[in-house]
Amino acid sequence: MASVPSLEEKVRLLTGETSFTSYATPSLGLEAITFSDGPIGIRGIAEPAPTAAQLPNPSAVAAAWDREFTARLGALIGQEAKRLGVDVVLAPVVNLQRTPVGGRHFEMYSEDPVLTADTMVAFVRAVQAEGVGVCVKHFVGNESETERTEYVARIPEQALREVYLAPFESAVKRAGAWSVMAAYNRVEAGGEIAQATDHGFLINGVLKGEWGFDGVVVSDWLATKTTVEAALGGLDLVMPGPGGPWEQKLLAAVAAGEVPESVIDDKVVRIARLAQRVGKATDAAGELSAGEKGLDTPAEPATRPSDVSALLREAVAQASVVLRNENAMLPLDPGSVASIALIGPNAVEPFVQGGGSAFVNAPYLVTPEDGLREAFPEAELTMHRGVSSRRFAHPIDPELVTTADGEPGYTLELLDADGDLVGDPLVVPASEGWNRGVADDARSAVVTARVTLSTPGAHRVEAGLSGIHTAWFDGELVSESDEFADANVILDSSANHPIGPSTVVEVADGETKVVEIRVECQVVDAAAYGRFVRFELRHDAEAQSDADAELEAAVSAASAADVAIVIVGTNEEVESEGWDRQRLALPGRQDELVARVAAANPRTVVVVNAGEPVILPWLDEVPAVLWWWLPGQEAGHGLADALTGAVEPSGRLPWTLPATEADVPVPDAVPVDGVVEYTEGVHVGYRGWERLGRVPARPFGFGLGYGTWRLGIPIAAEEWSPDDTLPVTVALTNDGERDARGVVQFYLSGPTDVDGDGGWDRPKRWLAGYAAQDVLAGRVVALTLRIPRRAFEVWSVAAQRWVLPSGEYTIRAASDARDPGQTVTIAL
Repeated sequence: MASVPSLEEKVRLLTGETSFTSYATPSLGLEAITFSDGPIGIRGIAEPAPTAAQLPNPSAVAAAWDREFTARLGALIGQEAKRLGVDVVLAPVVNLQRTPVGGRHFEMYSEDPVLTADTMVAFVRAVQAEGVGVCVKHFVGNESETERTEYVARIPEQALREVYLAPFESAVKRAGAWSVMAAYNRVEAGGEIAQATDHGFLINGVLKGEWGFDGVVVSDWLATKTTVEAALGGLDLVMPGPGGPWEQKLLAAVAAGEVPESVIDDKVVRIARLAQRVGKATDAAGELSAGEKGLDTPAEPATRPSDVSALLREAVAQASVVLRNENAMLPLDPGSVASIALIGPNAVEPFVQGGGSAFVNAPYLVTPEDGLREAFPEAELTMHRGVSSRRFAHPIDPELVTTADGEPGYTLELLDADGDLVGDPLVVPASEGWNRGVADDARSAVVTARVTLSTPGAHRVEAGLSGIHTAWFDGELVSESDEFADANVILDSSANHPIGPSTVVEVADGETKVVEIRVECQVVDAAAYGRFVRFELRHDAEAQSDADAELEAAVSAASAADVAIVIVGTNEEVESEGWDRQRLALPGRQDELVARVAAANPRTVVVVNAGEPVILPWLDEVPAVLWWWLPGQEAGHGLADALTGAVEPSGRLPWTLPATEADVPVPDAVPVDGVVEYTEGVHVGYRGWERLGRVPARPFGFGLGYGTWRLGIPIAAEEWSPDDTLPVTVALTNDGERDARGVVQFYLSGPTDVDGDGGWDRPKRWLAGYAAQDVLAGRVVALTLRIPRRAFEVWSVAAQRWVLPSGEYTIRAASDARDPGQTVTIAL
């Protein structure tokens, strides 16, 4: 039986024992709870990272506009978590895609709160049905990576309630999420400006009070900065550990009467409840009733994908979005294609996952070449990069690197504060760019390496470094920095792609050249993320002078092929946690590549391999364009299935694709004087485009698929259903010659606050829900959506409650946010 825990034991439970585990507490019958990053797979906590199924990015999942599809992927995540010993998945991200330059845009579902909430609910329910918890994040106002640990999100109250809090409310009330993550940033709400981890109004008042959340509020990693304020503000668990602002400091605050013990007890009960839900309670825990044990966890999960590869392959194809398809060029018939020119930097190196904490170590990768060769076995296929799109060189081939003594690898010497050697010099494999677990008394390091180059041509050699350093190449000083590095290089992800000196070395035929590298650098102390020396050797054997020739070779190959497939996009240097993008253009000369190839071959298909919007100046000038997202491990198979129609690419955009950067309603989220002002209010995403009268390249909800659709006039019920929903039915006809998947989107328009007495604003139209179904060619189906009452309501700042404005409402059944569609008008 569990015994009565001491105050010391209870307080200890409220800070992690390690970076990703809580403390076991035998007196409460609790084992340690293991957390792991998501959402495209389970990162795990072992070193090296274990292999795990790698899904398409979250925006791709939302692009399916399909709850059942999302649930199947959620079930897989739950099963993977159990396989890897993970109890709580740190996902999904339900912040809104407020601006297309947001660094974690690819990791969010949508720019719309309804699509975000519906996708999240299906995912959370499916994961938790496996007995694995989710941690819905980041609560709240965490839509920017710039100064993300410092800025104040100033969100108008109506927008906060209707847009940014709405997915979190659904996570509690509809999905029953077991934990929520408090964000890094500060928030102004309820008359309070506070760190998200300390925000009593939002955590105690809204989340736990108003919505009745009974789970655990977990801090984002290293986000908690206070002791008393965070404890009283409603935070339950500080991560990572050990260390941080609680532990002994919190114990002292309780002893001093600054924090009541009852506050500690509530946090302990919540953590014990989470432990029970994930199967980490070995005995009766705290004051929980027997009825709460295993809450919401069915004995058998609803879905168990028998073939992970098949599921992920289907996911890639189904989520892909057809942006253009002139003269029905797609799908391609493998039997009629004799030759394919596969072109583009992302054809050679597909970008399958974004940078940052979402990284997953996949067991394999199916490349575009792999997938197309399998789908077109009789076609001759040639591969051409065409242009480079990278800022940095690639990780170096370890065979090129030796120590001064000729041993494979580089030499690492650690020095203490006096400059004396700490331990013996180490020989480190050249593939290792992170020297972790550095001794506590080491303060600096000396790294030496020899890079031997014998292949004729121009070679680019780089050293990526974090923190204070001085670097020499061949005895010449090439870089100096006095910028001190600490945990911030982890939080801003700069340590993932460290900058540093580079040189270009020309090697003639029969010649061998050696680059001698010496670096003196700091040991980075990243608090709970550990102590390390960051030294990454990178190398590319290519000459800038050859760039034009490489482009010409790709164009020539395109002109000679039956079909040219050009894969362009971003990469992990562009889309990553830790920083926001500076511009929306494709990196490098990719736009030029597309234009040249399309001019050379009238049968050109362009595939966009990106998670976030990019400007496509050639979009309406090429025959066919497919948005491929960040597709994960089944990238090539899914792409081939989409291009051939083996699986219909039935995705619809979950965000707006701009035609020019100047048109974007919210062009950035850069704090001004420490504040991010949400001046657009409720007019986020497509709503802002509509209000400003701007026309995007493709609107929110757009996607052609391979069907031809006709909508009937919607029919709305005359009164509310007992569940407070309003049923609306519409006829959907597939007029095409192929069986296809139709997605009907329902938008509302309604009374505005003409006199200003209600204190609320309204978009011109807003998504109320959607319905999707597979329809046979030439057939018609009736789709019914039950629109919840909340979709008609507004948050009245004056009344401090949800109200239903009376008057006429237009319900529009449409194919996207700008489609006039078919309408019905009702009076409420």
